[in-house]
Amino acid sequence: MTDRDKERTFGASAPARGQGFAQTWWGRAWLTALEDAALDSEQVRTGRRLARAGAVGAVSVRTGRVTAVVRDRDGTAHRADVLLQELSSEQWERFLDTAVERAGHLAALLDRDMPPHLVEDAAAAGVDLLPGLGDLDPECDCGAWDHCGHTAALCYQTARLLDQDPFVLLLMRGRGERALLDDLQERGRQPVQEPWDARSEGVDAVEAYAAGDILPPLPALPHLPDEPGVPPSLDTEAAPGPGIDPAALEFVAASAVGEAHRLLAEALASGHEQHPVEAMPTLSQDAVRLAAGNPDEETAQRLSEGSGREREELRLAVRAWRYGGAAALSVLEDEWAVPEEALARARATLRTAWDEGERPRLRMAHNRWTAAGAAAQLRLGRDGKWWPYRKERGRWSPAGPAVRDPATALAMADGDPMIG
Repeated sequence: MTDRDKERTFGASAPARGQGFAQTWWGRAWLTALEDAALDSEQVRTGRRLARAGAVGAVSVRTGRVTAVVRDRDGTAHRADVLLQELSSEQWERFLDTAVERAGHLAALLDRDMPPHLVEDAAAAGVDLLPGLGDLDPECDCGAWDHCGHTAALCYQTARLLDQDPFVLLLMRGRGERALLDDLQERGRQPVQEPWDARSEGVDAVEAYAAGDILPPLPALPHLPDEPGVPPSLDTEAAPGPGIDPAALEFVAASAVGEAHRLLAEALASGHEQHPVEAMPTLSQDAVRLAAGNPDEETAQRLSEGSGREREELRLAVRAWRYGGAAALSVLEDEWAVPEEALARARATLRTAWDEGERPRLRMAHNRWTAAGAAAQLRLGRDGKWWPYRKERGRWSPAGPAVRDPATALAMADGDPMIG
């Protein structure tokens, strides 16, 4: 065991008037244990003043104890100690088991963080890391039997140290940083014990399948509300920070809630068919998706600028998105040469879509077929479906969802009220 695993010493801090002592939640928990247990609140206030004035000397931390010399305002020096119960060997074993159960626990400790879940999981295993009411026992040569100004000042200074490094607390509980990390690393190397007695060569598939009958049934699927929830309002009396747009944030939050509800509804739908995994939308596509959620005028303008589209272009993109998402947006904005095999299938479909004599004259350009003498157009998607387009105000505009039949698509583009 290294000296650092037995004792650590921290130099005295400069006066810190006007600054808080505990910035982390575990540092505040340490001070709460002091402030709730001290019988004389005036002594606690005295200790806070002494700590702010820089009256606490170098702090020595070792198992079960933290020690420092604290000077009164008149310069009189007193040795102050605060004692904390060391964890037993059995408690340390339970703590180490808890710490390796989640990968994030060890990563957080290495980052000098004390994750709340680690403390909660340890407490559930019967290991209290943080001190509670009455756990901080004072000793001071001033003769006080309860917390005096000197031990209170030491507690406040210790809270600062805990903010910087939670391993200080673990050392007080009986395990230094290096020894603790070695123990955790050693546990990480051990194989995970299976909940069933598996032989090293595996289990016969027939046996494993037969054992499925003894397993308990799966729980019922959760009930999904008919409508997504409403995110909390950000309309508070406090002014927003620079560059923060509360209305835009509320809109994005509501959009995320709606999208999560849609995905859950699909996952919980009858039959539970496995849908193909959708590709992540690009920033440009996601701006269109958000704009399809009817944002306010200012947010819509920001989405237009962020997506690199003029407002009219964004309007058409939103219209396409509502008909078919990213695939429809691609048909609107991308013009592509149809591969020879796909082109042959498309031409065959066009020949058989209408009766002889009713077939419209279509002029082809890449994946687009424009009807002669009509403000209607068919666009072929990469999946072989036909998308209807109608010319409005000099621009080709999406007129409906994709269909397999080009005659149906052209009727939608012509504005047939019986279609779509």
